[in-house]
Amino acid sequence: MLGYNAIVVFNKETDKMLMCKRRHNPYKGLSNFVGGKIEENENGLDAAYRELEEETTITKNDIILSHLMDFTYHLGNCYLEVYVENLNKLIDVSGDENDLYWSTLDHNFFDATQYAGEGNIGHIMMHVEMFKEKLLK
Repeated sequence: MLGYNAIVVFNKETDKMLMCKRRHNPYKGLSNFVGGKIEENENGLDAAYRELEEETTITKNDIILSHLMDFTYHLGNCYLEVYVENLNKLIDVSGDENDLYWSTLDHNFFDATQYAGEGNIGHIMMHVEMFKEKLLK
């Protein structure tokens, strides 16, 4: 089974979250969380930090990720681990895999014409809101 991760990164004030505009399929042109593939024999948290640094330059010194939830797609033979947290300081993010931007939180993240994942981004954001007090420092 193939493993992937999605990382919900909030700025230090937790009023914006980091998104990327996908340059490639699947979901080319749509907004998504940053993340990627979990390599064979790599644990999920290590993969999340690796992908985060590769795609955004955010390191373990900038954020302490919390494991929020997992999705298993049995017919697709894959699973997705979701991590979340806010940055512990102001930093400039940059990456060349996708176009990065800071999104305000007042969007309809269920809108499949704007956001990847067939509504998963909206679902994840609802759970972040439900557990915000436990998750975000």
